[in-house]
Amino acid sequence: MRIKDILVTLGVIGIVLIIIIPIPLFFVDVMLSLNISLALLILVVAMYNREALDFSVFPSLLLITTLFRLALNITTTRYILGEGNAGQVIEAFGNFVMAGNPVVGFVVFTIIVIVQFMVITKGAERVSEVAARFTLDAMPGKQMAIDADLNSGLIDETQAKERRLKIQREADFYGAMDGATKFVKGDAIAGILITLINVIGGFVIGVMIMGMPFMEAISRFTVLSVGDGLVSQIPALLISTGTGIVVTRAASESSLGQDFVNQLFNNYQIMFIISGVLFFLSVTPLPFIPYFLLSMIFLAAGINMLRRSSEEPKEIEGVSKEEDVEEIRRPENVLPLLNVDPIELEFGYGIIPLADKSQGGDLFDRLVMIRRQCALELGIVVPMIRLRDNIQLQPNEYMIKVKGVEISGGEILFDHYLAMNPGMAEGDIKGIDTIEPAFGLPAKWIDEKEREKAEIYGYTVVDPPSIISTHLTEVIKKHSFELLGRQEVKMLLDNLKETHPTLVDDVVPALLSLGDIQKVLSNLLREGVSIRNFSNIMEALADYGQVTKDTDMLTEYVRQSMYRSITKQFMPRTEAKVLTLDPDLERTIMESLQTTETGTYMALDPSVSQKLISSLGEEVEKILSIGEQPIIITAPVCRFYFKKFVEQISDDIIVLSYNEVDPKAKIQSIGMVSI
Repeated sequence: MRIKDILVTLGVIGIVLIIIIPIPLFFVDVMLSLNISLALLILVVAMYNREALDFSVFPSLLLITTLFRLALNITTTRYILGEGNAGQVIEAFGNFVMAGNPVVGFVVFTIIVIVQFMVITKGAERVSEVAARFTLDAMPGKQMAIDADLNSGLIDETQAKERRLKIQREADFYGAMDGATKFVKGDAIAGILITLINVIGGFVIGVMIMGMPFMEAISRFTVLSVGDGLVSQIPALLISTGTGIVVTRAASESSLGQDFVNQLFNNYQIMFIISGVLFFLSVTPLPFIPYFLLSMIFLAAGINMLRRSSEEPKEIEGVSKEEDVEEIRRPENVLPLLNVDPIELEFGYGIIPLADKSQGGDLFDRLVMIRRQCALELGIVVPMIRLRDNIQLQPNEYMIKVKGVEISGGEILFDHYLAMNPGMAEGDIKGIDTIEPAFGLPAKWIDEKEREKAEIYGYTVVDPPSIISTHLTEVIKKHSFELLGRQEVKMLLDNLKETHPTLVDDVVPALLSLGDIQKVLSNLLREGVSIRNFSNIMEALADYGQVTKDTDMLTEYVRQSMYRSITKQFMPRTEAKVLTLDPDLERTIMESLQTTETGTYMALDPSVSQKLISSLGEEVEKILSIGEQPIIITAPVCRFYFKKFVEQISDDIIVLSYNEVDPKAKIQSIGMVSI
């Protein structure tokens, strides 16, 4: 344990021991003086805080100081009733406040207690209660705002995490303050009761046991009781005030004193009005001198503010121009221009309402759902999607960029819906013919009047925000392998290491580098294979990383280890219709492989390639005519190279090896690709 922890622990234990064990009167005086000093310290710290969380230890401190005061009350009560003496501090406070009159002293003490209990403590308690409730109610909205800023790129993951933590700490703080203010309230009640006990009990003990005269007993024990009450209630009053300041303090960039002066004395017109009102009051039957002096003070303050307000704009303008010039001249300010956002969604000014929450736009919320969907389906964390308005685009046009390069785009019509025929719709609807941007399907723009009719006919009807979000989702899925860099892989490895530390340590960097793993994952994503089961992928790399360092071959081994998920993903139905490769064609492909320093590739004769393209086109057309997804199954040794060849023709043709198909799956070959 650190020395600070030990001292605090011993201090709390010492407070409890004071209640049980009597301490000398000299130490009582020291403790009472320390109690006042701590109360002053807490009040000043509360005034200099900029926001409530700067004093997050306050609820616990409130409990400890309350316990400390009660322990001192019990100790002083023991001396007052037992010896008729409670030290110099209490006696000095009693004589100073009472000024020889016990009734006046007791009334002053009662007023102080009432002010603390009925005004400050009660108000702080109510503010704490309301603040705790409002903070908890506002948490969901604040979380959504953080997610919106994160998706728009205004903040990064680290800043978002810090803001979420701050929101949680605020909720915990105000919840704790709601309960801690009850300590102050109970302490005020206890102070009144202890003082009454000391007065009555001291009078009885002084007259009946100590044999004091009647008036001497009243005077002696009233002085001690009131002094004891003041010594305990003045620190309690200071801490109660500090409590009220903490719970009513709004977040600011400066202390309470600076805010007080800057916000109360910042308008010269108000100063002139107050000065005029006070001068008018000075010529009434009210005392002339006080009101006239105050009128002149406010007048001087207003003149001073007027002079400063006329000088500051010139100074600020001159300084700002110099700062702008210096800012432009700095060579490091060119560096931010080199940054390229992974994903950008640019749109014309007509689409801005879709991204503006104040106008009912929910595009930010849809971006959150896109990232969640990609994490569930592909197993990747999509980088922040940057939203930008672009005046060079048409008002209703949008454009999607990946790493600064335009990939796709589209145009929408406001107050219209996009109706698409899924193949089973019956009937015709009125609308503007168009092409659905995400999948390139024929569609129609229809208005609100035709929407219900289109849904009855069986059309799929979507609104403009859904069109943009669907298009963006498809672009992200298609180009996910480009978005997965080494930094993202490092994040996946760190996440896996929390649950599988041995697995990660065995692979990285013992067998493979971070770049090798990134290439394998990119190969999987390029063909639409989910990497969500990252531990299974790493197990395969741990097994085969000792056999080969070729990332293409490692990808094939990983795919074979994921045969169940691959079969489920590409053959969701109980029986799948597929195409196969002629064994002679597979042999020809293997014989055409050439290995170079940059890797292995397939080098077919041009005439053979032409025949292969022709045969492949015929078979794919045949399987498309019956409404099936083109799936070609090959031997494991040539799957990778044949897929590379097929990608030059179409990205929609799936190529699997026999080892990637679940033995329990039912497949039916309806054609063979041959040359």
